[in-house]
Amino acid sequence: MPPEKKKKKVSKSDSDSSGSEEVEDVKPAKESKSTKKRPKDDDDEEPSWHLGNKRFAKVRSFRGKLMIDIREFYEDNGEMKPGKKGICLQVAQWKKLCEIMPEIEDAVKERA
Repeated sequence: MPPEKKKKKVSKSDSDSSGSEEVEDVKPAKESKSTKKRPKDDDDEEPSWHLGNKRFAKVRSFRGKLMIDIREFYEDNGEMKPGKKGICLQVAQWKKLCEIMPEIEDAVKERA
């Protein structure tokens, strides 16, 4: 959107004209607020376990809730970033998965 323009009447001090003239006053456009990411301290670092092939399990806080995130990561400008492929479990879901883990292991052994 172009900046707003206001017209002001300004009297000229030149001897050639004794009238007033309209001059456009241009307001500068509002500067957008830049979102600054705060640097992560070592204390803020999320516990992480490498699962192979750029896959990690992490314990993180998301919107104030503790989550277990199992996700594939990709590299962007030398920095590892989370990808779309993965699952984020709430603590209750994680506990349920841990409860049924022996059954899952038995099913894997039967089919392997």
